[in-house]
Amino acid sequence: MLLTLKIAGILCKSRAKPRRLVLRLLSLQNGLPRATGGLLKYFLLLAISSLLIDRAYAERPAREYRLRLYHTHTKERLEILYRRGDAYVPEALPRLDRFLRDHRTGQIHHFDPRLFDLLSDLIRAAGRPNAEIQVICGYRSSWSNEFLRNRTSGVAQHSLHMRGEAIDIRLPDVKTTVLRKWAVELGRGGVGYYARSGIIHVDVGRVRRW
Repeated sequence: MLLTLKIAGILCKSRAKPRRLVLRLLSLQNGLPRATGGLLKYFLLLAISSLLIDRAYAERPAREYRLRLYHTHTKERLEILYRRGDAYVPEALPRLDRFLRDHRTGQIHHFDPRLFDLLSDLIRAAGRPNAEIQVICGYRSSWSNEFLRNRTSGVAQHSLHMRGEAIDIRLPDVKTTVLRKWAVELGRGGVGYYARSGIIHVDVGRVRRW
């Protein structure tokens, strides 16, 4: 009973350090009765398994997230690795900000990187993970937003485009209605559908649709 409690104590303290756990359990093995030694061997197997699993996860390469973009107004293209695993690639974000600048004024604004994750997940959901996304509108300065409000309908006074949290896109060879369907099902923010223009709006604001 005393040995079981001692082993349990070692397991609790060393849960995140399998290598050290194996060494400590091995130090208990010498001079133990056969039955007790069998119990210790069982815990050793658990510790070694944990060590192998821990090493496998450490050596597994981080998933890479890429985007291929084409801006319909500036005619620029960008193919970029913007995230590895859970970390955004620092040098990639300014390049994306510049690519998505206000094409009327040239102003650049920092984008919420969750928007890039949304785009990545959207094209995967649509079955086109390597597709080039056509960008119609990225960042919109207050001047551009007011310019559009005075000339067309459906432009919000406090558009999320002005905060770098929205983008208008289309995906070649994918019907806009289908793209809208997948965007709505993701449930990650606002989704707008513009049938005449053949584009959808997606953002990382509150969940809504129009």
